[in-house]
Amino acid sequence: MSNQYINNPEAAKEYLTRYRYIYVLLVITSVAFIIRLWYLQIINGNELREFSEKNRIKEIKMMAPRGLIFDREGRILVENLAAYDAVILPQYIEDLEKTTKALSEAIGIESDKILQKIQKRRKQMGPFAIVKIKENLSLDEVFRVQMLRIDYPGVEVRENIIRSYPLGPNGAQLFGYVAEVSKKQLPILNQQFKDKFVFTQGDLIGKSGVEELRDIELRGRDGYSFIQVDAHGRELAQTDEKILGQRIKDIEATPGQNIQLTIDRDLQEVAYKSFTDLQRTGAIVAMKSNGEVLAWVSTPSFDPNEFSKGISSDLLAKMFSDPFRPFRNKVIQDHFSPGSTFKPLMAVTSLEEKVITPSSIINCPPILRFGNRPYHDHLRGGFGNISVFEAIERSSNVFFFKMGIALGIDRMFKYISLFGLGERTNIELKRETSGMLPSAEWKKKTFGEEWQPGESLSTAIGQGFVAATPLQMAVAYNAIGTEGKVVKPFIIKKLIDPTGQVLKESSPEVVRDLQKTQPTGVKISPETFATVKEAMRRVVQGERGTAKFWRVPHVEMAGKTGTTQVKGFAADDIYTDCMSRPLRLRHHGWFVAFAPADKPEITVAVLAEHACHGSTGAAPVVRDIVQAYMKKNHPELFANDKDQKSIKISPAAPAVIETDGE
Repeated sequence: MSNQYINNPEAAKEYLTRYRYIYVLLVITSVAFIIRLWYLQIINGNELREFSEKNRIKEIKMMAPRGLIFDREGRILVENLAAYDAVILPQYIEDLEKTTKALSEAIGIESDKILQKIQKRRKQMGPFAIVKIKENLSLDEVFRVQMLRIDYPGVEVRENIIRSYPLGPNGAQLFGYVAEVSKKQLPILNQQFKDKFVFTQGDLIGKSGVEELRDIELRGRDGYSFIQVDAHGRELAQTDEKILGQRIKDIEATPGQNIQLTIDRDLQEVAYKSFTDLQRTGAIVAMKSNGEVLAWVSTPSFDPNEFSKGISSDLLAKMFSDPFRPFRNKVIQDHFSPGSTFKPLMAVTSLEEKVITPSSIINCPPILRFGNRPYHDHLRGGFGNISVFEAIERSSNVFFFKMGIALGIDRMFKYISLFGLGERTNIELKRETSGMLPSAEWKKKTFGEEWQPGESLSTAIGQGFVAATPLQMAVAYNAIGTEGKVVKPFIIKKLIDPTGQVLKESSPEVVRDLQKTQPTGVKISPETFATVKEAMRRVVQGERGTAKFWRVPHVEMAGKTGTTQVKGFAADDIYTDCMSRPLRLRHHGWFVAFAPADKPEITVAVLAEHACHGSTGAAPVVRDIVQAYMKKNHPELFANDKDQKSIKISPAAPAVIETDGE
């Protein structure tokens, strides 16, 4: 067939046009390649060269040390510690199976789990990304891993920074904790702080407490180091330390700002020890008269160090399922019926509204019948004829039932709301609840029902709809002690940069002075405050006071015990021994007090859950805190004392003393 085209040239001419098309196509293709090369080399040559050079550089983030948190005297509450991690650099591994087996023996992790971590990291970050195998190595583990480096290149120990909480569970809900940012939080944070920070997977952020509140100030700015890599992303052993003719410079990490709290570490430790020694759960807050918080305890608690070390999923699940809610900040997030600690506020209202005078005598039988219902006093025989002083000292229910009937709910609300109940204190911390102080308008709006007169009786003794946080009660009692100064509590005293310069300092703030006429037309006289303070002083210092066993030597303290029912009981079960009931059915115990009684410097509120009585469940803790404060700040009062031994109460068997249980 082919011979006919050789022997007959005329027959081959019919294919010449086809060859021309092929020649044209080859020419066009060659021109296109030349133009493209000219564009890349001449037009975009510098830009592409810069891009290529930058691909030689790998950026490694250096975590900024978080700022430290100090107490009011500059003592450490939260700090950073050096830690060491075992890591693998896959690019240098010669025999992965042998390496993982040797590392397994050194750090106590199964080789299969090590391989799984390497494979997972490879999928996420590429074949040569550094793999963190174990964090927070012990000294023995550090030594063993370092020894492996001789025979197994690619195994290293790298330094890390972990957050440390020296007080452990003590104050954990206040100080908070840090943990890795979640995938869900990443876009939210990057949008919120797009002009300040870039958050990436693996970053640690504050999750609660002060750590969360001041996360931006505490976190500082991460630094970066730069290494040269080959085309496959492998780190080069030798580098020229230059890119685009310029020397590569690492960016140093900038430490976060430090925070000084108003907390007194000494009182914080006394409060926690006293509470836990009695095996109590609940909340404690101690506050100076100007609003500075000195101690803050919520129990049961958790150890924030567990999160720094890498908490196990089993432990985390156990804590979340704990019915006593260790993550809950009970000082501000939980509200409780104040029980008899509400009575001094009722006394203020009754005196100002002229329902009683300091010398009025009210008959208080054991049972008051109102409507079709009997209302019981906690003392079987009643109290007989008593004044407001005795009513508070001995905690008569019937006395205040009568005050509730005479006042009505709206007059109660008009005065007691001024002390801060039913509204947030606006302390800096997040997730504070407002509690509840009812009024006729509130009930109509909430339930669509009119207020019933009988509801005023339960409100008058701090039950029913009334609910307050321990911090609200501390603010209210401090206002009684200071004769009208309602303060805003605060926890952050100073914001300090790493060089020690004070950037911001908080100042005390008086929200309301109740001796001055308020917008509602209400004001409270000095005489009323003096009367109520004297009655509260007798609760501790009086011979029949419900807290008489918890006096502080050389210092007069004023306060009020309280008992909050967690469940209503039938009339024949009211006087049953509380401690004989199941734990969940036992009353909560309150004690709120200030000292010295005449001119208070410190106010303490303690809520002891299921402790049955304020006098035995909460008062010993208040006594210990006030005594520690006075010994520290007024040592001259105790100069002549020998060993002062604290009275101890068994958590299982309260002392037989007068109580104020409703």
